[in-house]
Amino acid sequence: MAEIDVLNQFPHNHAVGEIDEVLPVVVDQLHAQRDTLATPLRRTFRGHPLPSRSEIFKVVELLRSVIFPGYFGNRDVTDESLSYHMGATLHRVSLVMVDEVHRGLCFACRRDDTDRTPAACLSRAKRITAEFLRCLPEIRRLLALDAVAAYEGDPAAPDPSEAIFCYPGVLALTSHRIAHELYRLEVPLIPRIISEHAHSETGIDIHPGATIGESIFIDHGTGVVVGETTVIGDRVRLYQGVTLGAKSFPLNEEGNPIKGIDRHPTIEDEVTIYSGATILGRVTIGRGSIIGGNVWLTRDVPPGSRISQGRPRTAAFENGGGI
Repeated sequence: MAEIDVLNQFPHNHAVGEIDEVLPVVVDQLHAQRDTLATPLRRTFRGHPLPSRSEIFKVVELLRSVIFPGYFGNRDVTDESLSYHMGATLHRVSLVMVDEVHRGLCFACRRDDTDRTPAACLSRAKRITAEFLRCLPEIRRLLALDAVAAYEGDPAAPDPSEAIFCYPGVLALTSHRIAHELYRLEVPLIPRIISEHAHSETGIDIHPGATIGESIFIDHGTGVVVGETTVIGDRVRLYQGVTLGAKSFPLNEEGNPIKGIDRHPTIEDEVTIYSGATILGRVTIGRGSIIGGNVWLTRDVPPGSRISQGRPRTAAFENGGGI
């Protein structure tokens, strides 16, 4: 059978020649832009591969299977195989995490960081991974309390297991507590990749820098936003659409936002914030307070407060009259 000339069968094969002419020009233009665009792009290529989003997501899923064994990953874990499952899984986690943290550290190095070699970053990545693994029992303890808080806070939850399996709040908090430890260990980029992946899965946007206490319940969760310097105490409940954000962004002499300053709320213990509430700036919501739905706050609230909107006005419309 005669071979088929695919290009000659293509009705517009003259365009192939044009593409061959265009591609080298476009490649040269894109290559020339590498040092003329935004400064962070200058960090990108230093002869070392960048972190892999898919590998980072895999690490989170493996950690989830260790934190809640039998719920995620290998569903056939038994009492007899539990130690083996945890050991084998954490071994895989450690190998991938060292590599990905190493890549993240190299990503953050600028070209003029002559004292930050790939070998130095690898050594640091191993130390960070070891320190992170030491945090896992505490992460697991906190997440178990979060699952119980979801069960106790939701009459529709028959037991904590359903919250672990199904609730977006528990899923988002699992990713956050993992990401927060990596953030605390000054790992670049990777904590934000984890938090934004959870955001895309749940609609709950928690910056990895946020400090969150014990027994947290995020009910429904869609549209919840928790900013970087937010501090949340113990036994706090957040409902859908709550924003714990910044009121404004102080600027430096060049007109750019100043980084690293406290600009988000502090929520003390046993506070409940109902759906749609917005709390902005470095304000404190006192212990035991209840913030009603759709409330807008930019000031401190003393402990035990009850904050709500004004009562709705009732009006009658007659003879076709409207608003």
